[in-house]
Amino acid sequence: MTPVDVTFLMPCLNEEQTLPECIKTAHEAGMMLAELGLTYEILISDNGSTDKSVEIAETGGCRVAHCPDRGYGNALVFGCKNAAGTYLVMGDSDASYDFREGVAMVRKLHEGYELCMGSRFKGEIMPGAMPWKNRYIGNPVLTGFLNLLYRSGLSDAHCGLRALSKAAFEKMRLESRGMEFASEMVVKSAILGLRRTEVPVTLHKDGRDRAPHLRPWRDGWRHVKFLLTLCPLWLYFGPALILMGLSAAIFMALLVTPPGEMFKLGRLWVGDHWLILSGGFFSVGYQALLMGVAASKYTRSLGFRKGSLADGIIDRFAKVDALIASSVLLGLVGIGIILRIFVLWSDSRYGPLQMTRETTFATTLIVASFQTMFGGFLISMLGCDD
Repeated sequence: MTPVDVTFLMPCLNEEQTLPECIKTAHEAGMMLAELGLTYEILISDNGSTDKSVEIAETGGCRVAHCPDRGYGNALVFGCKNAAGTYLVMGDSDASYDFREGVAMVRKLHEGYELCMGSRFKGEIMPGAMPWKNRYIGNPVLTGFLNLLYRSGLSDAHCGLRALSKAAFEKMRLESRGMEFASEMVVKSAILGLRRTEVPVTLHKDGRDRAPHLRPWRDGWRHVKFLLTLCPLWLYFGPALILMGLSAAIFMALLVTPPGEMFKLGRLWVGDHWLILSGGFFSVGYQALLMGVAASKYTRSLGFRKGSLADGIIDRFAKVDALIASSVLLGLVGIGIILRIFVLWSDSRYGPLQMTRETTFATTLIVASFQTMFGGFLISMLGCDD
């Protein structure tokens, strides 16, 4: 494999109708790069085509890499690993993009950017090129959600025409198998603080006479799942703080209210039956908090995330030994309260005893003790304790 400056990479699965046009525009882009003194290759990452795609690629002056695993992400990751270029320009092989627009992206990379995305919304979307639900709902919502969580600063996180340096690819350690690969690249570039930019591109109506490989609802949900996976703040810590805050508010309201009476806040009356909600809220919230700690440590140990101020606090206090010690302390306090209640019950000759609130509080502490212990051992098992 002879090193070159630029690799034009196309994932391919039975694209004999449109592949010739893609190869043609990629060669024309290569000629434009040659004027700048850059060399290029066209690499087709074939995903198990059964038509004439491979033959067309080989006769068209392309190199073919045979990806053994199905999936859009698999094909692109395999292609990137087998690319000879210092810069990688990737685009779909359905003739929906003009690879000549990738030349501007290479210029951006040559300026020092590590990722350059195409933006269809800053460029042009030709009639019939994108279904209305993708144009006005799917892509804007997913890109907005991604920017809310990761602040990428990009206007079109799912454009199929994009360029990056081979070094950036190796830093990001991309591994998504399906269409969520598009989100993974943007997310990890933001997490790692890679220099990124975008250029306007045109989306053309693809040249296929069959349905595209994209499945909007299934692939959209896979994108959402991926976006949440690497963001413990929104997936775990946010819900945990809300649930534990509600639980604490209910507990405090009842603990300061005389036994047998209800806490009154306007038309809202809070009685002992609210303890069921309070205990449930705390247990679920506390479990989410522990899972967030584990997720934060684990994703950073794999290099998927950089540390923040909150991560520094987690690393300082949420060590395995400290968690297990906290588990013991919570358990002892809970058991101590239960023993105290039992003594008072014994003193009353086992008669009626209105200490439901204290009993619920103690039981919640004991449950939290077990959760903390199991969470500590889980972090230890993941091998991400400092």
